Amino acid sequence: MNKENLKTILELHLKYLNGAPGGKRANLEKANLRWADLESANLRWADLGSADLEGANLEESDLKWTDLVAAKLVRANLEGANLENANLRWADLREADLDRAVLMGANLREANLVGAVLRGANLDGANLKGANLGEANLGGANLLGANLEGANLEGANLEWVDFEKADLREANVKGTNLEKTNN
Repeated sequence: MNKENLKTILELHLKYLNGAPGGKRANLEKANLRWADLESANLRWADLGSADLEGANLEESDLKWTDLVAAKLVRANLEGANLENANLRWADLREADLDRAVLMGANLREANLVGAVLRGANLDGANLKGANLGEANLGGANLLGANLEGANLEGANLEWVDFEKADLREANVKGTNLEKTNN
């Protein structure tokens, strides 16, 4: 997708969010947005299902309630992004930077987060059932009440993670250190 088309879509989406005439919800389903610069973009409620966002810069972006089902976010920068209640089921977030991201209530069921950075991320109430978090850095993350049933956490950094009221049934914690966690 070229920059001019993307700019127009984002402008119409902002109008949609503000209830302004001529506004239109952003439909970027299956769009090629590899390495796109979307820093601080307001994509709340947008449809990015199956979009290719590999290497995209989404730092500090507003992605609340966004549809990112099966989106490719490999090595994407989502540092400080707001993904509250976003649908990331089956998303590919390998090696993505989600440092300080807000993922409260997000659906990350069966998402691939191998090697992802989630330091200080807020995953309060997030659904990570069956997610692959192998080798991920979750240092200082909040997983209060998160569903991690059947998740793979093998080799993940879990220092200072808050697992209070989290569901860890059948989760693979092989090779992790749970000594400095709140569980």
